[in-house]
Amino acid sequence: MINPIFDIEQIHLRVQANRWHKYFYIFCRVTLALGFFIAGMVKIMGERFASGLSEVHPMGAYLEALHHTGYYYTFIGIAQVVAALLLLWNRTVLIGALIYLSIIVNIWILSLAVRFEGSLVSSTLMVLANCYLICWNFDRVKYLLISTKANKPKLCTPEAKKFPIYFFSGVIITIALVIVVFLWSFEIMPRNSLADCKKQFVNKENEEIGFQFCECVHRMGSPLDLCIEQFEIMSKVKSN
Repeated sequence: MINPIFDIEQIHLRVQANRWHKYFYIFCRVTLALGFFIAGMVKIMGERFASGLSEVHPMGAYLEALHHTGYYYTFIGIAQVVAALLLLWNRTVLIGALIYLSIIVNIWILSLAVRFEGSLVSSTLMVLANCYLICWNFDRVKYLLISTKANKPKLCTPEAKKFPIYFFSGVIITIALVIVVFLWSFEIMPRNSLADCKKQFVNKENEEIGFQFCECVHRMGSPLDLCIEQFEIMSKVKSN
């Protein structure tokens, strides 16, 4: 009977032996580190992140409140910078990826909760890229998750130079699906400004109701869920 863990390890070793996977691995590490380093330094310097958003915008209100939490805001920035730097060294990349995951998943869920298009796509891709880093370090992670005393299997093959066409085709398809799903799956979006919000309703059947939704979010500063609920109720009334 074939040990499934042994199969996973063989796949893992083959991936690590492929030159193109190594390039992609390095690309993910560098880009993820750069993203968190910049965002973290903004917080450490005490500046408000994404200052272009108004304070009544769902994400803007959250960021404004977060900005006023004092050293907690600075702590998040330090954690982001530390995670970013840890990704750049081979010995610490797994620790950095695990710290990174705890932060980026929170950002991802927050973006979904308030439908913030500024990070809907980027945070999703960052979560996926971070998971790739963790999978790359499966040989280290397995000792935390799997009780096994088996020796690490050896893959006696030279470095593979063949381009993994199926893998990178999957990467491109995944990116495309993320963009389509998270930017067009919601019926309505608060957008980043009142003008942008209203554009999605211009010359449409629900234009008037849509404008009221935008006013609810950007002028009245009401909770997003309440504005969406009012939009849905008025849409049903109009359709009847």
